Amino acid sequence: MTQDFNHIESVYWVFTQLCNDECDHCYNNSGPRGERISEEECMAIIQNLPDHMDRLILSGGEPLADKKLLYQILDRLQERYQGRVQIMLQTNGDLLNEQILDTLLEKGVTRFDIASIDRYHKHAGSRLIELADIFASRGVNGDDHDPLVSKETYLTHHKASWGYWGATIDMWLGGNWARGRAFQKGLWKQDPDHNFCAILSGGKGFLTGAPDIPQEISIQLWKINPCCPGTKVPLGDARTEKVSDVLQRVSKSEIWQKINEGNPLAMGESIGITEAHAKARTAELKNICLWCDEFFEKHYKGEQLKQACHSCSIGES
Repeated sequence: MTQDFNHIESVYWVFTQLCNDECDHCYNNSGPRGERISEEECMAIIQNLPDHMDRLILSGGEPLADKKLLYQILDRLQERYQGRVQIMLQTNGDLLNEQILDTLLEKGVTRFDIASIDRYHKHAGSRLIELADIFASRGVNGDDHDPLVSKETYLTHHKASWGYWGATIDMWLGGNWARGRAFQKGLWKQDPDHNFCAILSGGKGFLTGAPDIPQEISIQLWKINPCCPGTKVPLGDARTEKVSDVLQRVSKSEIWQKINEGNPLAMGESIGITEAHAKARTAELKNICLWCDEFFEKHYKGEQLKQACHSCSIGES
């Protein structure tokens, strides 16, 4: 691939796993004791982001549960990008009020997604009307209320807009939620034919984009990933590595290329793990993300060692 990875269409950054709630279906164990990273680490990550991004989604955890850090991140993003990046905030909405909304708008947020309109969250969507009134009072457009996930809608033309969605059995409790408390409590989709990797927030198009969805990577705290749930082995460390350098490096790997195609069943073919074996294991595990975990735990480490030895041989020669 000769793509310029210094331009990415979409970056999804979970900068905190601190949250005011502790939902049973949470894939990254967010909650009042959720994992956090420091301001210094966040500033380093911002410096290592691509020079050009179409949108950056800030998520958690609950971003407003880590409000001081969120504001520092927004200030630094404005310093670096001067409004050239659409900043989107994914929040459960529990802590949002008029004063906080004013501050977020002032600091450059132009899209708000309320990700709690379902029965799994504390308020089970009961604040939706109240939130609609809060947004309306500040002139934030609510016409585009569906998730901005397609190529046609992932950027909004309004000065500021908001939308809402929530977890369902078919989707956000779908193939990726075999993680965290969702896995511990059995709230994950036990369907081996459900390929979350083939849609936005999965791995498809993380290197190249796709006809129907934008190119999107995920950063879970500091771990650079091709998907929101994250692979057992991250692509790299956004605190110490340029994201563009990491993507350029992994773009040469047939393993990651298969994930980019949205076909994790074939990601082991280059190292002798057949698609038939992957399909059989996925059927036994009842979830394609669990097969992905097994692949990286049992098979990928050997590939990493082989690559390291190859690099050493080149250095010695």
